Amino acid sequence: MMDLDQTTEAVTGVVRSAPILTALLVTAAFTALGRWTRGVSFSGAIAGGAVCFVLYLSAGPGAFAALVSVFILTWIATRLGYPRKRRQGTAEKPDGRTARQVLANLAVAAACTAISALTSEKAAFLLAASAALAEAAADTVSSELGQIRSETARLITTWEKVPAGTDGGISLAGTLAGVIAAAAVSLVCVWTGLMPFKWLGVSLTAAIAGMIADSYLGAALERQGLLNNESVNFIGTVIAAGMAFFFSRL
Repeated sequence: MMDLDQTTEAVTGVVRSAPILTALLVTAAFTALGRWTRGVSFSGAIAGGAVCFVLYLSAGPGAFAALVSVFILTWIATRLGYPRKRRQGTAEKPDGRTARQVLANLAVAAACTAISALTSEKAAFLLAASAALAEAAADTVSSELGQIRSETARLITTWEKVPAGTDGGISLAGTLAGVIAAAAVSLVCVWTGLMPFKWLGVSLTAAIAGMIADSYLGAALERQGLLNNESVNFIGTVIAAGMAFFFSRL
């Protein structure tokens, strides 16, 4: 039989491993859901699972809920008007987003939550993660819904008319949809305790700034072949996270 010290050590080991086990179970379920709904490809499911594990283990259920809100919003936006977007040649692949696309949109948020677990500035990094997730949702939703509301858009750098779906093209409907998506994800982050209500406006503002920066980069650099779409998306989340972190220090 185990003595008291051995029993205590065994119980402590189980308690310490519980968060990891929970994170693994949640990750497995989320990965399966993403693949089953064809929201992501096989590689995208693996990448999304890795992001989910880091978010949950580092920041708990609140970060997972925010991730789910991003997934739901982007999945719905991608599916709406899919036949029309397919005819225009701007639709996502039927198999879902790849690992590169997933990481371009979510890696910054995962990194911020991981850092938050290792630093004394936890609140600031969780705010940065919230803004990055909100920007990822805003960028995708604005692009996907903007394409089904109009056949044309305005290039953000010159304001000339371009076909809907053009890199750097924006529309009123798409922009408003992006703002609503950013607000929705930010509210989820507040509701689940990932960030305090007082920083709701910071997260929303940073997400919108990242979304606009994404469009500028798309028009100025992606159309010229200097950056690809994944690089532009990644930079957009970096800008949102960086801006949110900066304002948290004021």
